[in-house]
Amino acid sequence: MIKACLNGDRTRGQHPHVPQTPDELARAAADAVAAGASMVHVHPRDDSGSETLEARHVVEVVGAIKAATPGLRVSVSTRDGIVASARHKLSHVSDWPSPQLGGPDCASVNWHEEGAVEIATALHDKGIGVEAGIWTPEAATRFVGTGWPGQVERVLVEVIPGATPGSDGPLAAERVLAALGRSTAPVLVHGEEQWAWTVLRWAQAAGHDLRIGLEDVCHLPDGREARDSAELVAATVRTEPHAPSPRPVGDASG
Repeated sequence: MIKACLNGDRTRGQHPHVPQTPDELARAAADAVAAGASMVHVHPRDDSGSETLEARHVVEVVGAIKAATPGLRVSVSTRDGIVASARHKLSHVSDWPSPQLGGPDCASVNWHEEGAVEIATALHDKGIGVEAGIWTPEAATRFVGTGWPGQVERVLVEVIPGATPGSDGPLAAERVLAALGRSTAPVLVHGEEQWAWTVLRWAQAAGHDLRIGLEDVCHLPDGREARDSAELVAATVRTEPHAPSPRPVGDASG
């Protein structure tokens, strides 16, 4: 499975074609699906272009995407930084309607962030699937200890330079996966920026679900700037899986 992450917190100063409005996100989603994606992840924006968790904007974006691509599964973010505090985040998420009434199908919850369990519970109570975002081995251990692994729609192993420990993306992902242990939910693995393509190829060879799009990286494997998320998805589809690089016995670098 390939999930297309269409915008994230990326600005148009970073990439001129980052979709922001509901119509732009709907077109980007349809193009990504045509290129080979089977679901999308978006960060809804308000009228000024800023990320938002307000129910009316979330519903508007989800509705526009589903009108353009009926049946497409839509995930949204609950990341820190969109609103001022965990309390404000919980208040907004609690206002979201269920998927049957126009809300998102699922939402990512970063397990290292304050209030993660409360946010996940609020989503679950509304019938909105929970995607557990795990950035570090410590967050993986915390997640396993909460009793939530059997309740989430999927686990997102997200290796991010400067946030996930290590200097090598695939090794960083291996460490997070080792801390998770056997998962009862599907596992999606992705990297960002300079780790995006090396982690994607490693995850592809290992048989994990994948994520790619302008939220994660703006450049194609050959270094050229991608036109949009659809071009990144198409490059992923063309990438032939290969065996993960062997690690020296006892290697604990990174």
